[in-house]
Amino acid sequence: QPRPGQVQMAEIIRDAIIDSRTVVIEAGTGVGKTFGYLAPILLAGRKAIVSTGTKHLQDQIFSRDLPQIKALMGSNARTALLKGRANYLCLHRLDRALAEGRLQSPDWISALHGIKSWATRTQEGDIARCATVTEDHGIWPLVTSTNENCLGKECPKFDDCFVVKAREAAHEADLVVINHHLFCADIAIKQNGFAQLLPEADVVVLDEAHQLPEIAALFFGSSLSSGQMIDLVRDTAREQQAEAVDMSDLTLIAHALEVALEPCVAALKTARTDRIAWSEITDDPGIKTAFDALDDRIKALTDGLDIAAPRGKGLASCHERAVQMRQALSSFRNSTDSDTEVRWLERREKSFTLNTTPMDAGKTFSDVVESQPRAWVFTSATLAAGKDFSHFTRRLNLNLALCQQTPSPFDYPHQALMYLPAHLPDPKTDPEYTLKILRLVFPVLKASGGRAFLLFTSHRELKKAAEILEGKLPFPLFVQGTQAKATLLEQFRQSGNGVLLGTQSFWEGVDVRGEALSVVMIDRIPFASPDDPVRRARETQIKEAGYSPFSVMAMPEAIITFKQGVGRLIRDVTDRGVLVLCDPRLQNTGYGRQILDALPPMRRVRAIADIEAFFKSTERPDSAQLD
Repeated sequence: QPRPGQVQMAEIIRDAIIDSRTVVIEAGTGVGKTFGYLAPILLAGRKAIVSTGTKHLQDQIFSRDLPQIKALMGSNARTALLKGRANYLCLHRLDRALAEGRLQSPDWISALHGIKSWATRTQEGDIARCATVTEDHGIWPLVTSTNENCLGKECPKFDDCFVVKAREAAHEADLVVINHHLFCADIAIKQNGFAQLLPEADVVVLDEAHQLPEIAALFFGSSLSSGQMIDLVRDTAREQQAEAVDMSDLTLIAHALEVALEPCVAALKTARTDRIAWSEITDDPGIKTAFDALDDRIKALTDGLDIAAPRGKGLASCHERAVQMRQALSSFRNSTDSDTEVRWLERREKSFTLNTTPMDAGKTFSDVVESQPRAWVFTSATLAAGKDFSHFTRRLNLNLALCQQTPSPFDYPHQALMYLPAHLPDPKTDPEYTLKILRLVFPVLKASGGRAFLLFTSHRELKKAAEILEGKLPFPLFVQGTQAKATLLEQFRQSGNGVLLGTQSFWEGVDVRGEALSVVMIDRIPFASPDDPVRRARETQIKEAGYSPFSVMAMPEAIITFKQGVGRLIRDVTDRGVLVLCDPRLQNTGYGRQILDALPPMRRVRAIADIEAFFKSTERPDSAQLD
């Protein structure tokens, strides 16, 4: 059926292509934004890049949406799919893994031979298309490459390389579908003076653009992880066996580096939080001692690889990586803090990452946007706080962009209720907050017959909720983290009356249409963690500029995140459902009411009787009214 918002979006993009200008479009849920940007691109016949937020959405656009709209329009445009190199089988590393025969696990041995068989049949080498081995299997890092361990033109399998073939296809295509991580990595590479990865384009569309500011900051900075060091240790041992079998001491030196990581991980457990500014812990004696020893071990491995490098291309590559790794560690530890970047550490149970993040990724991004005339389209269902796009445009320095909202076709006042319960506990002070809101939500679940997402702002509260509800619900319970996300979603859909508990990854990019999902609960306003070191540095800058960090940063971010979560409920013109908002601040504070006003215009209720009546009603929205 016709969608006015989709037509409006297509016309805006058509004009942007003609005028080579930048547009920012918030396309309401249900607009059909994918066709809204693909149609004018195909009509214009210009070379285009479409970048998405996730590989899943990238595959969906390339394999489903593009073929459909090309057929509808009679287009013969050449299209290509391009991912990062870790998504493609590396034939050289596969040969090495097969030749070594070191695997002990029967599951891994079976997976390796399954990959060997698939390698003889695949044309693209995209690991997502290997039917016999799941994409999340631990075997893949052994048979795929990274920027660090790729041998490039020195590789004996270079002529058959799937990454090279994918890039060549992208350069020849009229429309290339990529993802934001690859897009930002390409900008970072060009910024450092390397060859261009992606083809030149007349049109660039960035879908799910609300994710871009954080992804850009990640790629325009630098990082060094314990995982990278372990990869170097293992690659060194592998290459030593293949190229310098008489230099067994090299493997021992490499192993000593892996052993040196353990005291670092142990020392970091004294840090007050998992994400912390390096300046807060750099003088800690235990941390300093552990990282001094780590530096010594990297130096020893670098020296050993310097001697071994002439023995083969693999060892030469390992030596180059070790040199860069030592320089990166030294630079991170010895740099002085500045107004332009933040040095911080992320700690996990058995690993860590050292990050240097720019305070303003927008300058680099806008330099690329303004580098030559072309159309830029930034689109998402959630870019504005109310009608204000400034939070998004300021982060990417898109000050001259045309900003536009296109309306959703959904009839929210008839399709949905917004339930604002009375007598809510205080989320800041009440230790039983999660228990009490679940008691308030239970009558809703009873009225709906399950069919609910209960969304939480933290893993801690999700875990509490799972413990409270285990064995107490008359509906199947699905908990994020107990299974792969795709499996969990499919089981939820199939159940017909399930209740799913999720955190951030279920707030966006999840599409459950029809009666399987009829309730979405959000436990509290999704304000970002005040302890995040990059966030604290940005807040300081905003204060020094004379503005309020809460108004300029915290509120717009919370509204945009909230809109993502709310968007899970109504996914089609015939969907009906209830949104349950449990945070009392939404009702009794000015900023809470501002958040409510930025959400879709659902009918607000405070009585459970209204919800029971809503679910007893068989009324369905008349799709003819939505044309």
